[in-house]
Amino acid sequence: MAVSLLEKRHDFFVGIDSDGCVFDSMRVKQCIHFHPLIIKFWGLESFEKPLRACAEFVNLNSKSRGSNRFAALIRLFDLLKTYPGVPSDAIDFPVFTALKAYLASGVPLGNPTLKEAVAKTGDSELKRVYAWSLAINEEINTNMKPIPPFSGAVKALQLMQATSDVVVISQTPEDALVREWETHDIRKYAGMVAGLEFGTKAEQIRAASEGRYDTSRMLMLGDAVGDQKAAQETGILFYPIMPDQEDASWERFVSEAYPRFLAGTYAGSYSDSLAAAFDAALPETPPWQRGK
Repeated sequence: MAVSLLEKRHDFFVGIDSDGCVFDSMRVKQCIHFHPLIIKFWGLESFEKPLRACAEFVNLNSKSRGSNRFAALIRLFDLLKTYPGVPSDAIDFPVFTALKAYLASGVPLGNPTLKEAVAKTGDSELKRVYAWSLAINEEINTNMKPIPPFSGAVKALQLMQATSDVVVISQTPEDALVREWETHDIRKYAGMVAGLEFGTKAEQIRAASEGRYDTSRMLMLGDAVGDQKAAQETGILFYPIMPDQEDASWERFVSEAYPRFLAGTYAGSYSDSLAAAFDAALPETPPWQRGK
């Protein structure tokens, strides 16, 4: 993106994830809308319990939390093969050769480019993934009820207005983000909303900041390892909103972390301790594989 849409008003920059960070929407979105459609599209009604256990680990309770839906789908089926009680010959596991090639192609990941890949390859499994992805968007747009933001997130957004330029950094489509933030009257607190169309989260940070801020005065807030990696890739600070500890995380941000960020005492031992706690909260290995 050549020109930033963010007007620089302050010397401090804060990028903030939306799903699971500002809004308590991750579990509802995954369990109520994503997972039933995986069951439906891959005919896994007889394996709902193990499917949901694997899907919740991949999308909510592990280091792949918040990852791209297509990459998460591959990870889900890989784990389902290892789930206790699932016979190896009971499910026609997809190979996802074309989907893996699409993920490795370097194009922006989303339905428009996936549609192009389907047209180019004619791959039947890729067609199914594309139909599933379209169905998810339709399901969420039609049936997902508005979920209010965390009260602590609203308090933080209000606090930051006087000192920081705030940008929404998310892999949700931009129109859905804007609609959600406007519905709850918090769009006014963000100088820019960067959705999936702006590229990866690291690309979004670069597009919004364009080198106009000292990296020591830039901070990314998120609830997933992908948010942390985007911060690391762009050389900025990271503050974790801990899964299942969101209220406490926001309270600590307002009372402790944000004042440290402004004072220049955030980096170092303080940020390292937060990173260590975040790493411990999101394991790599699912419970049924531990100890093997």
